[in-house]
Amino acid sequence: MSKLLWNILKFSPVVVAATLSAAGSALAGEVNGGVTSVNQLAQGQQSENIGQVTSVSQFSDVQPTDWAFQALQSLVERYGCIAGYPNGTYRGNRALTRYEFAAGLNACLDRVNELIATATADLVTKEDLAALQRLQEEFSAELATLRGRVDNLEARTAELEANQFSTTTKLVGEVIFNLSDSFGDAQAVRSSQLINNTAPRNADGSLAKRDLDSNLVFSDRVRLRLNSSFSGKDQLQIRLQARNTISNSGTTGTNMTRLSFDGDNGNDVVIDKLWYRFPLSDALSVKVDANSGEFYDNMPNFNPDLASDSRGSIGRYARFSPIYRQGSGGSGATINFAPKNGPISASIGYLAGGGGRNVGNDPTDKNGLTDGNFAAIAQLGFQPSKNIGLGLTYARTYQNSSVVGGGVNQFDSTGSDLVNRPFGNVPTTANHYGLQANIRASEKIAVGGWVGYADMEAQSGAGIAGKDATAFYWAANLGLRDLGAKGSLLGITFGQPPKVTGNRYKIGGVRQIDADTSYHLETLYRMQVSDNIAVTPGLLVIFNPEHNDQNDTVYVGTLRTTFSF
Repeated sequence: MSKLLWNILKFSPVVVAATLSAAGSALAGEVNGGVTSVNQLAQGQQSENIGQVTSVSQFSDVQPTDWAFQALQSLVERYGCIAGYPNGTYRGNRALTRYEFAAGLNACLDRVNELIATATADLVTKEDLAALQRLQEEFSAELATLRGRVDNLEARTAELEANQFSTTTKLVGEVIFNLSDSFGDAQAVRSSQLINNTAPRNADGSLAKRDLDSNLVFSDRVRLRLNSSFSGKDQLQIRLQARNTISNSGTTGTNMTRLSFDGDNGNDVVIDKLWYRFPLSDALSVKVDANSGEFYDNMPNFNPDLASDSRGSIGRYARFSPIYRQGSGGSGATINFAPKNGPISASIGYLAGGGGRNVGNDPTDKNGLTDGNFAAIAQLGFQPSKNIGLGLTYARTYQNSSVVGGGVNQFDSTGSDLVNRPFGNVPTTANHYGLQANIRASEKIAVGGWVGYADMEAQSGAGIAGKDATAFYWAANLGLRDLGAKGSLLGITFGQPPKVTGNRYKIGGVRQIDADTSYHLETLYRMQVSDNIAVTPGLLVIFNPEHNDQNDTVYVGTLRTTFSF
């Protein structure tokens, strides 16, 4: 066997095979991962191609002491048919398939033909040509297959170019179908009514509770996202939404029973969200929210398994710390600093408007970008290892009572009625402090949680201005991935929703604080039926709703089915 044959057998490059692999990967996976145009696909393929080298010294992982050095040197310098990867490596120890061998052989054959055509055939011996001819005959089937794969790839690329939705935009859809019902002896009485003794009473002085008369309901939520990219690194998102999932609070008497994905607009299609994110450097990025901005979407919230309202928690409180709900619904910007593989990250953000609806663009008094409701947030994240994440978060907020359809709502309806309006519906400032953690014990087991504190102050009102109040909340959770089946998730959350722990404001001499403590217990199991369908049965239990033990325990059962496409 000739020297060339021996060298090819041992060190044949993988030029065509690697190119096909990169292109196939791009078509099969990268389009789903954010490629929005055929131009990007072509650029991605080009960046993955293996480059021809002119000297074996160009390989960073090939040393003169390697046993294959001379053979590689011969193939490179004599025939010029050895190629390397873009990062300057040869990867000589990786396994070689018959397809890859055929691809390398084809590259050498092409190179030999070039040498002959340019009158340098003296470099190629008859023995070499005979050996190459035998190899070409032996691998004719593989070479034909490779040619077929190239032709097929070109046809698929042409079809994509002809039928793509847009050269810059990708359409992503999500649909939720949900069955839900609430159970319990009676509706909860609002904490403010219990504290101020304004709740209806029976003749014997006991609470005149209303029966918890709930029916099984079926509801839906539909979202279509138009994700556009103009540079390959930025993203503009327009989200369309229609939904009819009514809040459970009207039936149960407390916001503590709200579902994570509730909301009702009569299934009318609206532009629910509009934002643009772009990088300033490899570590620095900016996200601008034109409407419906939410900090929990803009920065790490340290609850990766349960934060999603379509695939994670079924209850509103269990998704993440309420500190990330400050300013929800507003307009503004968030800046994230996250060095690759660095242990420290940082985020700052500002949202104006919020409340019941976005009013950051309203020029009327107390409804503008700088003179109305706002939330400013700063977060420092620590990740000493890939399995540990910690976050320290601070938010400064102002909420006034003139927001149409909204008003003061300190914790975005995740706690008691009193904690969201500790002084009634009057302008309120607050300092919020939060500590969040997520620890992954293994690839399938994670524990996490959060603790938060807030001090609030009334800004106006006779006998109210200057009064202050404090609030406290916490939660712990457990996530078990791939339990029973790949892609499944068992999630359990237990905690105390926000409650007023201190308040200098009194009504009729009664200090406005939550009397007892509510507890939120939630368990769910997400079954991944297929890549595009997940079914999640879940149970939410609220003990002592509205932080008062005179209220009966309330249960909410759900069966959420999520379709993604």
